[in-house]
Amino acid sequence: MSVVSQVILKADDELRYPSSGELKGIQAFLSTGEQRVRIAETLAENEKKIVDQAQKKLFQKRPDFRSPGGNAYGQKQYNQCLRDYGWYLRLVTYGVLAGSKEPIEKIGLIGVKEMYNSLNVPVPGMVEAIRCLKEAALGLLNNEDAAETAPYFDYMIQTMS
Repeated sequence: MSVVSQVILKADDELRYPSSGELKGIQAFLSTGEQRVRIAETLAENEKKIVDQAQKKLFQKRPDFRSPGGNAYGQKQYNQCLRDYGWYLRLVTYGVLAGSKEPIEKIGLIGVKEMYNSLNVPVPGMVEAIRCLKEAALGLLNNEDAAETAPYFDYMIQTMS
């Protein structure tokens, strides 16, 4: 949920107008809108490149994932891994656009550990994959945009660890 939605819902729950502090928070959020859109566009337009760089780095570090018995062994499992990488990258763009970690939590992280455990997918491997995604994605952004984006990756890494 965006900062704007949060302020409106809170004010409405309390049957009041937004406070001047809340309005200043909205103003600050809106002033970063162009940057957030730019980041989301860059990540979306470069998804294939980011996922490709991340998977190469991950499988260099962990070739056992692609070996017989590994979770990315076989074309079907490998494709599912790449699908998941794209999904996590998309979650980051949702967080950046909303200016909040809430979409990442609500859409993507509730129950993720349980799901991977039930599928016998090593969660530490997924955490390492997200680290690789982070590195590849931030490498395409300028320093200011990378600093804005990094906490969303870090949130996923911390939550899944």
